Parts: sequence; C-alpha cells; structure tokens
Amino acid sequence: MENNRILQKLDGLESRYEEVSTLITDPAVIADQQRYVKLTKEYKDLGDIMDARRRYMACLNSISEAKDIIANEQDADMKAMAREELAENEALRPKLEEEIKIALVPKDPEDAKNVQMEIRAGTGGDEACLFAGDLFQMYKRFCDSKGWTLAVTSASEGAVGGFKEIDFAVSGTDVYGTLKYESGVHRVQRVPVTESNGRMQTSAATVAVLPEADKFEVHVNEGEIKWDTFRSSGAGGQNVNKVESGVRLRYMWKNPNTGETEEILIECTETRDQPKNKERALSRLYTFIYDKEHQKYVDDIASRRKSLVSTGDRSAKIRTYNFQQGRVTDHRIGFTTHDLQGFLGGDIQGMIDALTVAENAEKLKESEL
Repeated sequence: MENNRILQKLDGLESRYEEVSTLITDPAVIADQQRYVKLTKEYKDLGDIMDARRRYMACLNSISEAKDIIANEQDADMKAMAREELAENEALRPKLEEEIKIALVPKDPEDAKNVQMEIRAGTGGDEACLFAGDLFQMYKRFCDSKGWTLAVTSASEGAVGGFKEIDFAVSGTDVYGTLKYESGVHRVQRVPVTESNGRMQTSAATVAVLPEADKFEVHVNEGEIKWDTFRSSGAGGQNVNKVESGVRLRYMWKNPNTGETEEILIECTETRDQPKNKERALSRLYTFIYDKEHQKYVDDIASRRKSLVSTGDRSAKIRTYNFQQGRVTDHRIGFTTHDLQGFLGGDIQGMIDALTVAENAEKLKESEL
C-alpha cells in the first residue's frame, strides 16, 4: 500500500535523524565548519520530516481508535463523537501525506545558495534592451518583496534605455531554489515605444541564474590573479572620476573539461570602495569558474531527470509576455496569468510556485511515492 511505503521511508529516516543529532554535538565535527554546516542543515530538514511523521502517526492512530469505537461502543454519544473525529482525521490524512511526500523529495543542495544573475538583450534591437530593463526591474521588485539584497556588479545601458546586458548578485534565504526557474529566453510581444507605425514586435532577452560558488568548491590560485585599478565613469559625483575605485582582474584558467587555457577578464565598478569592488570581482570569478566546471554535471542531471522545468537550458524559450492580451504564459507548464502589469511589478511568486509544484510532481513520480 502507498501508506506503507510512506511509513517505511519515514522509519528509515528516524535512525539517521538520531545519528545526525549526535554528530552535531561532537567537538570534532564542530571544528570542521564545512561538515558542521552541512549536518546542521540536514538536521533541520530531518527535524521537519520527523515533526510531520509525529502528526501523521497521531492522525492514523486517531482514525484507528475512532473506527474501533464506532464498531464496538454501545453509547450513541460516544459513537457520534467518534464519527466526527473520524471525519476530521480522514480529511486531514491526505493533506499530511502530501506534505510528507513533498518533504521526502530529494532537495537540490544548491537551492539554499545565493545567485549571480545575468540578463542579456536578444533579438529586437533597442526594444530588446528596454525589455531587458523591464525584466531587471521585475526581479529587483521581487527581491525587495522577499527581503533579499540585490547588488549590480556590471551593466551596459541601451541607446534608448534599458540594458544591453546587466549582471547582478542576489543574496538571501533559498535564493537559487526560488530563482533557478527563470533561466532561459523571455519573449515580449508589444508595440515598442520606438515604433512610429504602431506595429506589434516580438523581442527577447535571455536570463541566466547561476548558484554562487563557495570558495572550497572551486580551486583558484589567488596569487596568480593580476589586478588593475582604474577610474570609474558614470554617476556619482567628482569622487568617481578622481579615485581609482574600479577594479579589473585577469586570471589564466585551465578548463578541466576541455584542457584548454583561457584568460578570464572581470571588471567591477559598482561601488566607490575599491576593496568592495575587488571582493565582488573575486566572487564573480569563483562563480564563473564554478559554472564552467559544473556545466557537465548540470547537463547530466538535467538529462537524467528529463524535467520540463529546470533543465538549465539557457537557449529554451520559457515565457512570453503579451501586452496586447495582458498575459504572461510559461511554456514549460502552460501556466498563464492575466495580470501582466502586476507580474512585471514583481508579483511573480505565483508563477514560481506553479513551477515548483510541477517539478516536485516529476520528482515524486521518480521516487515512486
């Protein structure tokens, strides 16, 4: 029975929960920060599952006791109370089972990470740049609503506004797990402000969401990095032009997948503080290499899962924003919202929730729950 499979999986996790609870108090484990952080996260996740297990067991016991009273009790009031309790718990049972199934879906260890995001104007000229700007503002408002921190690392503005390209970092809670579904080609259908004849035009912008790399995951010889400083340009007053706050790093990196050596060039002019710019440039270097080195791994995972959602394919057209019809449609799951202005205003959580549900459904099929 399905319920037996759920209980078997839960019973198997109980011993692991007890083991991890002991490990995180071991001084040797605490001294190994990388392992300690990993185990404390596992302890929290398992604790949530154990809590669901207790509530599920209490529900099953209540159902069994109520059925026993209905079958054997002579008192009419007791039977009436038992029937009421039985109805309540039988309604609760499928909800708890669904909660447990979702909790048992293997979590992507990268979901908790911060991200580096890139938006690039695609086909459509000036209109594509304007749309890239719209997408950036959409994500900025969404991040603000989540209480996340967004910091632009580099940007190239379009001739009439928007961006040819813009890179930014987002930090907060479970950022990658939330934003990973946004990678791909976003298409807009509207009459551009640059169009004098009022004709509908289709333009596009690409979005890439990369999990931020941890230093211990990527091997970089920081002593081989060549640093340059220069004066920034743009808004910011006289200080921008007089102080060499902009930083540029050059690093020769050997791609382990191809064996070829390539030069990585990264600039950062975001702040007036040179050390902060240096820190952000270094973070982007680690993330760039991490993405390159793990691309084969990501492709293998995507191939095995055959997921409709987060395949990591940045060339796939994932979403259309149609202004004439006032709708936004995600092509991977066929989800449509008719609140286009609200969506561009940062109200994208509903779409992300639908994508998460779709992916979890696929994972549940794979785990036979």
